[in-house]
Amino acid sequence: MNQDPRDARIEELEAENRRLRRFLDEKGLPAEQRHQVRNTLAMLRAIIRRSAETSDSVETYAAHLDGRLDAVARVLNALMRTVPEGVGLHSLVADELLAHLAREGEQVAIEGPNLRLRPGAAEVFAMAIHELAVNAVEHGALTVPQGRIQVTWNVTTPTDSTGSRPHLTFTWLEQGLEGLPADPPHRGFGTEVLERSLRYELKAETRLTFEPEGLRCTISLPLPPQITVVEEDE
Repeated sequence: MNQDPRDARIEELEAENRRLRRFLDEKGLPAEQRHQVRNTLAMLRAIIRRSAETSDSVETYAAHLDGRLDAVARVLNALMRTVPEGVGLHSLVADELLAHLAREGEQVAIEGPNLRLRPGAAEVFAMAIHELAVNAVEHGALTVPQGRIQVTWNVTTPTDSTGSRPHLTFTWLEQGLEGLPADPPHRGFGTEVLERSLRYELKAETRLTFEPEGLRCTISLPLPPQITVVEEDE
């Protein structure tokens, strides 16, 4: 029996991951850097395996896997350029949508305070934004010329004296469609990233609302140390 190409690809990439982990150990990098790289490799393994498990064909698997790996590569490149301050949330959103030919000021509006995301938060947020963008391209606002995407976020500071951390609320709103069903036809890897990965990595709560005009996604979380507010734009 011939091996499924998806299984062969998983085995090949996992072998590469094992070789890279051995290389990192031999090079004697600082513990923090090794930890960051290992976290990234773990995320890549999860992306590869879950993409295979949630795809109904080899073609769909290949297309979605390539897109997800490209999204990871973009955020890693951005982090390398901006260390140690981290990558801007505005850039994460704008760059991901631009990769899908959706430009700010045309079909896209982006607004929020200047936030910087360091490793950990940046990768998981980038994956969430990627899955939202892909859904918009395949099923949502980017399937029609009149479709629009509005991305906003705000940070609120508790007024009590309990020592609670500031709270980030991120909203992705699509408009311009008509008569969408109340529930999505398929809940796959993208939903898993939005509802599980964000909660596990950042203690975020995600609410997906499929309104007749388009998707509304609200992500709410206590501001972690990996995300900082920059008072003045650079």
